Amino acid sequence: MDPATLIGILLAFGALFAMITIEGSHVTAILLPAPMVLVFGATIAVGIAGGTLRDTVNAIKALPGAFRGKTTSPQKLIDQVVGLAEKARSSGLLALEQEADKIADPFLRGALQNIADGTDGDELRILLEDEIATRTKASRNAAKFFTSLGGYAPTVGIIGTVISLTHVLENLDTPSTLGPMIAAAFVATLWGLLSANFLWLPIGNRLKRLSDIEAERMTLLMEGALAVQAGSQPRLLGERLQAMVPTASVKGKSGKSGKSAASTKPLKKAA
Repeated sequence: MDPATLIGILLAFGALFAMITIEGSHVTAILLPAPMVLVFGATIAVGIAGGTLRDTVNAIKALPGAFRGKTTSPQKLIDQVVGLAEKARSSGLLALEQEADKIADPFLRGALQNIADGTDGDELRILLEDEIATRTKASRNAAKFFTSLGGYAPTVGIIGTVISLTHVLENLDTPSTLGPMIAAAFVATLWGLLSANFLWLPIGNRLKRLSDIEAERMTLLMEGALAVQAGSQPRLLGERLQAMVPTASVKGKSGKSGKSAASTKPLKKAA
């Protein structure tokens, strides 16, 4: 679990409440039901209106994943694929069908089953690439939904402020109440900006980032599975897959490059 989103949102609201306290105000000054109902309710409503009901349902289903952020270590995937390559070289491609039953990941399991069934390499690549594109598109739609909420929220907040200021103008004959009423009017704008920048946009960006990570994971597995089908040597396959991911994501990768640099260091000439 990667709690970056949860930590970031809590810190952002913590900084907000700290500022309110330092200014000598009180949190209840911004916790006004009317503007909050308008901003959150109308923002979500226009977000639903901007897409389909299926988009909204899928976005809601994807929301827990934004806070959990479950990812798999690239090194773990590489070790798994290398193990499958060793199994295929020792027992043949048909043995991958038994290995597929032990794998929980449906993407890799499906790839191994197709390999065991004798699917052509080019056809298998097309099949896996289409599956990656379909999954990525679905997750990107969920991210787009929350990003669109981040675009709507500030404008909805301004609408709430205009409505409240209209009410203020209706009560110009009572100057003693104008100050609190004007302050309350701008709470709608505040919540529009807060919800956009503290909630919707971070969640949308988080889902987009998780979508990119998932696409990279499936691409890594696809290339590994196709190499296993082609009969690649396990050690060379592991090195190839390591070259496909950032250095910091694979343990021992930087150490290997450092060793290579040391081995190419010129020797001192004898006197």
